[in-house]
This record gives sequence, structure tokens and C-alpha cells, in this order.
Amino acid sequence: MEEIKRVEPRTLSGFMELLPQDQIKFNEMLQTIRKTYELYGFLPQETPIIEASEVLLAKAGGETEKQIYSFKKGDKDLSLRFDLTVPLAKYVAEYYNDLTFPYRRYQIGKVFRGERAQKGRYREFYQCDIDIIGDGKLSIINDAEIPSIIYTTFKNLGFSNFVIKINNRKILNGLFDELDIAEKMTDILIIIDKLEKIGMEAVKEELSKLGLDNDKIEKIEEFLNISGTTDEKIVKLNELNFNSEIFKKGLEELTEVIKYVRLFKVDEENFVIDLTIARGLDYYTGTVYETNLKGYESIGSVCSGGRYENLAGYYTKKDLPGVGISIGLTRLFYNLKELGLLATKQKSISKIDIITMGVGVENAVEISNVLRDNNIPNEIYKEDSKTKAKFSYANNLEIPYVIVIGEEELQTKKYTLKNMVTGEQEMLTINDIISRIK
Repeated sequence: MEEIKRVEPRTLSGFMELLPQDQIKFNEMLQTIRKTYELYGFLPQETPIIEASEVLLAKAGGETEKQIYSFKKGDKDLSLRFDLTVPLAKYVAEYYNDLTFPYRRYQIGKVFRGERAQKGRYREFYQCDIDIIGDGKLSIINDAEIPSIIYTTFKNLGFSNFVIKINNRKILNGLFDELDIAEKMTDILIIIDKLEKIGMEAVKEELSKLGLDNDKIEKIEEFLNISGTTDEKIVKLNELNFNSEIFKKGLEELTEVIKYVRLFKVDEENFVIDLTIARGLDYYTGTVYETNLKGYESIGSVCSGGRYENLAGYYTKKDLPGVGISIGLTRLFYNLKELGLLATKQKSISKIDIITMGVGVENAVEISNVLRDNNIPNEIYKEDSKTKAKFSYANNLEIPYVIVIGEEELQTKKYTLKNMVTGEQEMLTINDIISRIK
């Protein structure tokens, strides 16, 4: 007989696999996010993991296109989705006539990027997105609801010490318009985006290398150093007395967003105006958000997004403005676990393990059916093993209760319920067991 050639079991770099106790916690977090999104009335949406490359890459280019997983199947050129926003744009353009606007959707699913795998950064990962899409226009109040959703989501995930940073891209654009350096805006924003990492002096040095004179660099520094409470920052921005219409519009929008964020009852300790946020240089056009866990800023933003003016311009002539956010759940889970901030102790879904002693498994099946009819997760130990092994199985998986069925139990219609934590056991009817467990 030919010997089987065995292959070493291994997981590709950049792909996450979890043991059951971790997977249970991951799923719990995912369901918490899903339920929170639905609490705000967002509709579920699913899009294919595989798309025609021509459709998926309509807007892609540069580094993004290099990271796409593409392949041929027959004469078809296909690609794996690299985010959930491009599929959303295609979806809204394709089903425009069937949707009700504003269209509020959430999607939770895997995306794929062929970038260099690093600690905490994956090639396959879950994103949890929400977006509100308008038909021609979209009220700025939607921009204020987004921080409320972020706030509720992270509260529901068990966090209280976090901050939602809010800015408006028009304010930054208006600054450059006022200083007559709009042509260098993209390069300047890239530098400003590094402020938290490299510090103000290094930012000033890089701005100088761009050819900005000292007067303009000082004004940018003065702008970025605006501090105080949320209301004090708005006052100081108004006191700049800029003539730029873009700046005025951005400040008006930011003031309106802050007003409604408060009406949505987001705690003052959990949001701030941060004028340094310059994310999505070629995408976001208004309000932008980044969320950090206080004390753990090194892991970066755990939820980010913003306002964009034309979602589906590569697929339709319709004007479809929107606002949205994304939580990178895989990366968030990894970082929280590494920091010891996750309790991943639950090893089983079952609340009860049913074992038999000298009687047929048919009796256990009947009891199991009754428990499931009452929404109590359970399982039956079906193997022909010694008593010790049967109890060890439940103990190893930390199943909290064991029901023992033997001859005496069948005769009295009372079953032994053992608490695997305390060791206590008592004889109860099935109805009493259901009442006790529920």
C-alpha cells in the first residue's frame, strides 16, 4: 500500500485563525456591532466577495491596485474585494431605482488586500461598515448621527474610555485657500497627517522642504495649535476671520455637527474637535472621524470615516453624496487581545451537557429536544466512555451544567443536574431544570 504523503498543516501569513474560545468572543463582538447598527435602523447588505476586475477597479490605481488579489477563470478577469465601499457604490448605482433614499445600510464581511503582512495587519480581515447615501443631497445632521453610532457601539462593546475625533476637510482646505497654497494642499495634508507620530518640529521642517515660507508655516502651526474645550475651539476658529468661503462653509458644518452630536447624547468626554485629522485626501470632502482608545493610542484609529460627495461617480451620472464609517474588526480584536483587554474564557456555547449512565442515548435525545425548544443550548455526550471521561469532557469545555440520565432518573422522571462550578447536584424535573437554567 502506497504511503500517504502528508503536508505540514500551516496557515498563510496575514490570515487569522482562532481557537474556539477566541472565536466565540470574536463572534460576540461582531454580533454586538451588528445589533447596534440595526438599533439605528441600518439595513443589512451583502455583496459578492468576487467581482469583475473592471467593475471593482474602476477607481483603483497606484498602491491600491497593486494590493488587489486578481485571477483568471476562463476568459473572465476577476478580483477579490479590497473594501466594502466600492461594492456599495456599484450596488447603489445598479439598484438605484429599487432603493429608498436616504439609503442606510450596514455590511459586515471579509475583504482582501495583498499588502505586506505585519503584526496586527492582515491580508484577509473583517470590516464592519455603515453608510448613509443621499439622492442629490444629504442633510448635515446625518454627519452628527455617526458619532452617536460610534459612541453606542463602543459602549456596547464594553468600552468607556475612548474619544471620537471630529474635523471637517473644508476647514483645512479653506486654510490653504486663505494662505494661497492650495496647489500644495495634498502634500501639506500628508505631512499634517503625520503630526501625532513625528511631532510639530518635524512637521515644520517637512513643510519648509516643500517651499513654504516661515510666515505661512507659523500660521499653519498656529492653526494646528488651537486648543481648549470644544466650544472654545469653535470660537477661536471664528476669530481667525478668514475670508475663504470654503473655510466658512466648513466651520458652519462643524458647528452644526457639534450641536447635533450633543442632541444625540454623546458624552462630552467621548468626543473632541481635532483639527489635525486629514484622512482620505482624495475621497472625503467634509466631516471626518477617527476614534481612539484612551491610553492605547499606539494601536491607531479603531473606527474612522467621513463625508464624501459622490459615491458612485464611476458607475452612474447620479449625484450620490454619503457619510459613513468602518470598524476593522479583525485588527481591533487582535490588538485588544494582545493588550489583554479581552476576556476570552468561554470555551463552549452549550449551557448543558447530557450524559447517560446505563441507559440508551434515545432518552438523552428527548431531553435535548425539550431544552432546545426552550432556547437552551445543549449537547449530548454520545461516546461509549467511562464516567470520568464523560464529566471531563464537560469540565474541559467549561460547560456549566451536566444532566445525568440513569435508571433511577427514568423511573422518577427527575434528572440529576450537576453544577460543574460548585459541584452541587440535585434531582429535578425537566421543567424545574428549564426554570433553573433560564
